[in-house]
Amino acid sequence: MNTEFFDSFDGTRLALHRHGEGRPFVLLHGLFSSAAMNWIKWGHHEAIAAQGYEVLMLDFRVHGESAAPRDPENYPGNVLVRDVAAVVDHLGLEDYDLGGFSLGARTSLLAVAHGVLTPAHLVIGGMGTAGLGEWQRRAAKFRRVIDEFDAIPKGDPDYFSMQFLKSQGVDRVAARLLLDTMPDLDLAMLDNITMPTLVVCGDEDRDNGSAEELAGLLPDADFVEVPGTHMSSVTKPDLGQAIAEWLGRQA
Repeated sequence: MNTEFFDSFDGTRLALHRHGEGRPFVLLHGLFSSAAMNWIKWGHHEAIAAQGYEVLMLDFRVHGESAAPRDPENYPGNVLVRDVAAVVDHLGLEDYDLGGFSLGARTSLLAVAHGVLTPAHLVIGGMGTAGLGEWQRRAAKFRRVIDEFDAIPKGDPDYFSMQFLKSQGVDRVAARLLLDTMPDLDLAMLDNITMPTLVVCGDEDRDNGSAEELAGLLPDADFVEVPGTHMSSVTKPDLGQAIAEWLGRQA
């Protein structure tokens, strides 16, 4: 695996981790996480690459090895969509696939629904209708985690999220700015997502609403359940295997 760095549209330095050879698959991680935590640590990148893919794993700004600027000017609306578009432009991709988990999934959906990106296939992990159309309600939880942080006591519903944020060393000032760039998505815009899509979600994962309902709203989607909650499903091999097997069938 190789890691390279490039400048996004506004000059923010972003990290891109590349693994395997073959068809390009841009793969995006979840909020407060990283490519290493979501995809590499658990071997999902290897399962996907074995199907004949080069897995292109971006660290979003404020995450992983990418820069975390504190200037509000570096946080225009839908900044993460623009960063993913910058990856595609940087690599000169024309025929590629796109996917992500949680924040990476909603970023992928927003990019395609708004016509910014046009992958041939789409993979949506750990995302349901509420995480799109009612995002601001979920974002309020993460704002509280950032704003109250060490004051959140054990036993509080947000305690685990606070601990995860701390363990990943995320810059809270930058993370707070980033949260304000993420809009809700009008679910009617899902009609624009016409390419074959995999919606995969843990069988105990309800964090972002109903993934099965989301699959039903997409014009051409397959729905697959894997074991686990929102946090645990990504740590199990089933997630990577489900993605790899589905992509393999598309090829």
